[in-house]
Amino acid sequence: MFELSKQFRFDAAHTLDRSIQAESSRRIHGHSYRAEVTVRGRPDPVTGMVVDLGVLEQMIENARDALDHRFLDEINDLGPATMENLSRWIWDRLHPAIANLHRVSVFRDSSGETCTFWGEEVAA
Repeated sequence: MFELSKQFRFDAAHTLDRSIQAESSRRIHGHSYRAEVTVRGRPDPVTGMVVDLGVLEQMIENARDALDHRFLDEINDLGPATMENLSRWIWDRLHPAIANLHRVSVFRDSSGETCTFWGEEVAA
């Protein structure tokens, strides 16, 4: 089993309604984000690849372009611009085309924060 990851960066602004640090969070502010997309599987015996990196890069670029230098509050299907929602939003953009998507992590390196989404759990 192999895991293959690719990272990308984006900068974006947002507001956030929260109970702590409420005043500064409600004002428009921005962050530099780093995201990591990981696929998992066995290489195809013909191509030798877990995923075609060209396809993965194209899908990532589409997601990055939709987030980079944007006001996240205006992205209709994102919800509140939390790290949780960002990781799920990226997953939702990639998963239809990347069937062996394993996880999406969003990092705010300046504050040492990370959120990882592994997709929906299937109830037993």
